[in-house]
Amino acid sequence: MDDKTIDYGENAPMINFVRTDDIIKDLRGIIESSREAAYKAVNTSLIQRNWLIGCRIAEEEFQGEDRAEYGSGIIVKLSKELTLEYGKGFTKTNLYNFYLFYKEYPNIFHSPSGKSTPLLSWTHYRILLQVNDKEARDWYEREAVNQTWSVRALQRNISSQYYYRMLKTQKKDIVKREMEELTAEYRNSKLEFIKNPVIAEFLGFSSNTDFTESDLEKSILSNLQKFLMELGKGYAFVARQQHIHTEKQDYYIDLVFYNYILKCFVLIDLKTEKITHQDVGQMDMYIRMYDELKRSEGDNPTIGLVLCSDTDEDIARYSVLHGNEQLFASKYKLYLPTEEELKAEIETQKMMFYLQQESSENK
Repeated sequence: MDDKTIDYGENAPMINFVRTDDIIKDLRGIIESSREAAYKAVNTSLIQRNWLIGCRIAEEEFQGEDRAEYGSGIIVKLSKELTLEYGKGFTKTNLYNFYLFYKEYPNIFHSPSGKSTPLLSWTHYRILLQVNDKEARDWYEREAVNQTWSVRALQRNISSQYYYRMLKTQKKDIVKREMEELTAEYRNSKLEFIKNPVIAEFLGFSSNTDFTESDLEKSILSNLQKFLMELGKGYAFVARQQHIHTEKQDYYIDLVFYNYILKCFVLIDLKTEKITHQDVGQMDMYIRMYDELKRSEGDNPTIGLVLCSDTDEDIARYSVLHGNEQLFASKYKLYLPTEEELKAEIETQKMMFYLQQESSENK
């Protein structure tokens, strides 16, 4: 039988489906096409919503006597009200990005040629807004569309000044080849859509954190959670895989506790390879953000704990900022597990995990 498109009459579905003699191939095509159609529909709606919100904020801003002060006040007020009603996704930063998006892309839904330009994801546009040079921003946008750059690839290329390096070099092929090699691991994943916390917030769902952890990490973290709660030293569980968003990236803190004896938050991040300076720096960023966003009057400085589950050596590193090392040494260590305790617990959980895996494989 020749390949043919099925005629559904007036109730034709949005998904394009070409029938063949291979049913597995056909079903894969249906599933992949439906996912792509769903992604495009949600993405377009998200971009339209953000553009319209930005447009409405811009209209409101122009009515104020002192435009900058009035516009800032409006964003603060709207952020509080929308967050109360709709939850995440309407921070002051996000609302300002919507406003900036409208300002920088006033005609994104109107093409002079009458042809619609393929839309990137909202996260792509949010990253593009970091680029003040319009020519550079337009170039990054075209390349992201034409080369199907993932969000992480776009961010890396902007951060590494790829556009300006391409302008200056006489050997563009070499620069391009280097970029492709360095961003190879950032290629779009078929699961990127459902992993995107921005999409989850837009749809009113909790982001699916299962995709951010390996099976080994899940096993270790689940048992560490129980381990700390059973220490009996004032730990109250707060969150697992807590989403932290910066201007350039989304992060997830593995475990968050509040210790009501120490009166502070305790953040835990697990690494499956050896700890690097970047890992400690990232934890320090988490601590600063937590102190700024979550710490209340009377709370002590947030503590960060970076754990390493490297197969050769299990180590722990504590971090506390703002010159409180003495406080940390004299008091905090009484209520935190020692490095030896943490090493033993991680090693135990790793051994149990590998034994379970071996048992399953034998069966």
